[in-house]
Formats: sequence, structure tokens, C-alpha cells
Amino acid sequence: MKVALVHDYLKEYGGAERVLEALQEIWPQSEIYTAFYFPRFLGPHRQRIEKWPVKSWWVGKLPLADHLISPFRLFTPHYFSHLNLSDFEVVIVSSTGAYQSNLVKTKKGAHFCYCHTPPRFLYGYPTARNWQKHWWGRIAGQLVNHFLRQKDFEAAQKVDYFIANSQNTAARIKKFYRRESRVIYPPVAVEKFIPPKKVKVENYFLAGGRLARAKRIDLAIKACVKLGLPLKVFGRPFGDYGEELKKMAQGGKVEFLGEVSDKQLVSLYQRCRAFIFPAQEEDFGIVPVEAMAAGRPVIALASGGVLETIIPGKTGEFFEKPTVSSLARVLASFNDTLYNSEDCIKQARKFSEERFKREIEKIISEKLMKNQKSVTRNV
Repeated sequence: MKVALVHDYLKEYGGAERVLEALQEIWPQSEIYTAFYFPRFLGPHRQRIEKWPVKSWWVGKLPLADHLISPFRLFTPHYFSHLNLSDFEVVIVSSTGAYQSNLVKTKKGAHFCYCHTPPRFLYGYPTARNWQKHWWGRIAGQLVNHFLRQKDFEAAQKVDYFIANSQNTAARIKKFYRRESRVIYPPVAVEKFIPPKKVKVENYFLAGGRLARAKRIDLAIKACVKLGLPLKVFGRPFGDYGEELKKMAQGGKVEFLGEVSDKQLVSLYQRCRAFIFPAQEEDFGIVPVEAMAAGRPVIALASGGVLETIIPGKTGEFFEKPTVSSLARVLASFNDTLYNSEDCIKQARKFSEERFKREIEKIISEKLMKNQKSVTRNV
């Protein structure tokens, strides 16, 4: 079967890129199309991804293009709308919608979209960049976003079948695109995090992943500094947010680890008292599931996709408001010995890579068979 995979851009490695990698593992002969491809930013994942047959837009080869990805999104509708993939039996777009990658040309019944979320910046959700910081940015943003919302809706209507990464995202697809979707949770490499034996828990909390503003790592730092609790933070900072976090941490027991290897990450998860996840309106949230796979409970903001993965009182706890005081109240009374690591692991296994691949292959097969029957009836 001839398969094409389409991705907004490849400049970082997060949940969306894990989905793309799992899709590539299902169809290793697939061709991959993306607007921008900068493998040097992919850290320890670069070696694997550089083996893929990635085709990208020539604009990405211009000087300073890696610094201009955000403004270039105004022009990516032109690139994707001229990308003719009608020779492929299946086209799977792994999309946040921010770059209108669903504008690609496909044959009828071949276009599947695995939607991580409709564009957060277009619909009022917290984003990685504080683009509304200056008055001129707010005005320009509103003018540009009106045009982009129209393009986004147009692109969404080209999709034959929507797949959402959570019930949370499915509700957004329904609200903004007026389309139904099937929920298939994203793949989590659960097995690599499961401890082979009982691991000694150390006296620290853990936070991290993509250190972007929407992840609200600032809440974890401020709450731990306020209570004098040890906190370790891993991940690459997004823009100037990293320096802001370091200033907040002054006077506290906060350790910034930067990007860590897979081996280091496994150990950090397995030995922490709990993983703190303060992200607002997270689309799904892979890192909390990784922490549970390591047998550790999660303390998360009661918002977004984590409401579908964490069982309060059993695999973690929620704090109700995105404030330091709300998180601090939960941390102050938190007793990690009350949580059974086996309960955490059992819950995490519901989101395994094997389950994702099985469900994706099933829905693709079902829809193609349905298309074939429809064609046969019309002959």
C-alpha cells in the first residue's frame, strides 16, 4: 500500500513527532512531507529521523529560515495546497493545523488527519510563545488570525476522516470544524519506563518536557520554592522562558537538568516522589503517562487531556486552579507512599505504542474497505 505521511514541520521532538515516528514504523516505506525540516534541533532523536525519506519546502533552506518558522506560517497554505499526493492510497496528516497541512491534494477517501489539536493560538488556548505581550502584536495577531481561521476551517473540510488524540481534542474538532472524529490516544513507550524491580524513591519532585509557557512549569517552581521542596526540571527551554524560570528558582532547591538522555529520563521518573504537570488545557499529555509507566503518581492541573489519563486518589492528584497556592496546597499534604506503583503502571499500559499501532491500522483498514464497497456499488 502506497502511504504518504504529512507533518507540519520537523524542528523539535514532542508528542506530535512521537506519533509521526509510530506511523513511520507501521509503514516504513512511506514518504514523509513537511514544510520545514531542521534535523540539527532534534537532539538525541536526530540519528533515527535522518534515516527517513523526508521531503520539505525549499523555503526552509533560506538563510535564517529556522528562526522564521512562525511568520512563515502565513505562506505554508501555498506550499501544502500545491502538494499533490493523489497518487497515494493513504495520506495521513499528523497535524496541529497551525500550518494548514490538511490543504494537501489527495484522492477521495484517502485523506486521514490525526489531529493533535486545532491551532491553539487561533482559538484562545495558551501557547508556547507570548505573542500577545505587546499591543502591536495583539493587533497584528487579530488581523492575521482572522485570515488563518478561515484557511484552517477550509483545510479541515478537505479531510475525509478525523482521528483525535483525546476526547478533549475531539470536542475542539466538533466545535471549530463541525466535524466528527474517532479518538485514538497517542503512543507512549510504556515498557521502557517500567522499573524491573522495586526502585528506591528519592526526596525530589520532577517536572519537565518541552519548557514552553503553556506547560506552566513556573507554577511548579514557585510552589516548590514556597514550600522549600526539592524539584528537578528537565527539558530544553523554549525561547527566553528558560531564563525566566531560573530567576524564579533563586533561593529554592531547584535543579535544572537541561535535555537528558532516555536512560537518564527513565531513572528520573522512577526515583521521583511524584511528577508535577501544571500544563493548561493540554491536548493529551504524554509525559504524565510516562511517569505513571515508571510507577510514580502525577500531580496535575485539572484541565485538558490529563482528565482522561490520571485517576485521582489512585495514580495521582489534581489541583483545581492554575495558581501557585492551589498547587502548593496539594504538595503540602502529598504523601507518595499512599500510591501503588502497580496501579500507575496498569493505567499507563492503556496508552501503549502497540495499542496505538493496532487501532490506527484497524481504522485505516475499515475506512479503505468501506470506500472499496462504495466504489463497487456505484459501478
